[in-house]
Amino acid sequence: MGRESDGPEPPRVTFGASEAADVLAVHAPGRVNLIGEHTDYNEGFVLPMAIDRGITITFVPTDDRRVTVTQPKTGESASFSLDAIGPRRGHWIDYIAGMAWAMTEAGIQTHGFRGSLTSDLPQGSGLSSSAALQVASALALGGRGGQTTDPAHIARVAQRAENGYLGVQAGVMDQFASAHGVEGAALLLDCRSLAYRAVPLRLDEVAVIVADSGSPRRLSTTAYNERRAQCDAAAAVIARSNPEVRTLRDVTPAMLDGSAASLDPVLARRARHVVAEDARVGEAVAAFEMGDHVRVGELFVDSHASLRDLYEVSSPELDALVDIAMSVDGVHGARLTGAGFGGCTVNLVRRDAIDAVSEAISTRYPARTGLTPRVFEVVPSPGARRLDGWR
Repeated sequence: MGRESDGPEPPRVTFGASEAADVLAVHAPGRVNLIGEHTDYNEGFVLPMAIDRGITITFVPTDDRRVTVTQPKTGESASFSLDAIGPRRGHWIDYIAGMAWAMTEAGIQTHGFRGSLTSDLPQGSGLSSSAALQVASALALGGRGGQTTDPAHIARVAQRAENGYLGVQAGVMDQFASAHGVEGAALLLDCRSLAYRAVPLRLDEVAVIVADSGSPRRLSTTAYNERRAQCDAAAAVIARSNPEVRTLRDVTPAMLDGSAASLDPVLARRARHVVAEDARVGEAVAAFEMGDHVRVGELFVDSHASLRDLYEVSSPELDALVDIAMSVDGVHGARLTGAGFGGCTVNLVRRDAIDAVSEAISTRYPARTGLTPRVFEVVPSPGARRLDGWR
């Protein structure tokens, strides 16, 4: 198994000689969520980590209130005016335009720029390429003064862009992890208060391995928003007899059992997943801190089963990746990561088993699905930042 790159590479983009001293670069990482799936928009707990792959924008600030961004890999370019952002276009530029819209709404001054966008995150993989683009955009739109440097503020504004401009009722986890990543650690994040703490990961004996299914994430905006609406509906039913309940984050197993007769079966399944998944996050943190990777692996497996059977966001491809990985000695656990219906799995693997699991997936997965996977290690990395010295 080879690493495709050792981190962000300087984009091959040419600016005029007169602009050389003005070129800036910002980088925002993707993230892999170790556990705590679909709990963030229920104001629950999550355990993501920023990874050593992400999105870089190299740019020159301008005074003309126009944002123009090019992708050198494809030659594609898009632009918009900060004074007339307009509605979403169904194009990747929407993530940048949405950030400008949300920053303006929040009273944050924005600046035009001309830039180049590069990425080593596979799109649609569930590694938060969209959140990384939003967070990198926030830094670039802040201009030379970098007015949007508070990570929690960036995350909240990016979530507002996702909800209000892009129309996806997502939680704050992806943007928070990208903005606030900590080298060598995952983040235990309370998605209600945004209180967090770093959870150091002891990765000398184990590795975090991502398996990209090659099947782009197919959880549509409609399906995602439907899951959120189902959670809200379940919480409302339970709150009738438990008025302290605001979201499923507040629901205990006893409350859920007591409301079972009143809940539609679909709503009950969604609620059971969220309540149990929140508990799994706490258990996983304790296990990581004790170095009990076997227990972490068991929680990964339980989480995947819950996402498959109760939340119903897995796919045949993701199930195949989990099945293959778990058949390899030395794999402690595997689960889908991200919203589901395609994308990636995250695997906790003994270092002496990395080659074996990579070989198993690379040879057996195509025979089961007709797709070509990618398998690579990720490491916990810092959050969004300026890349000083790039010219």
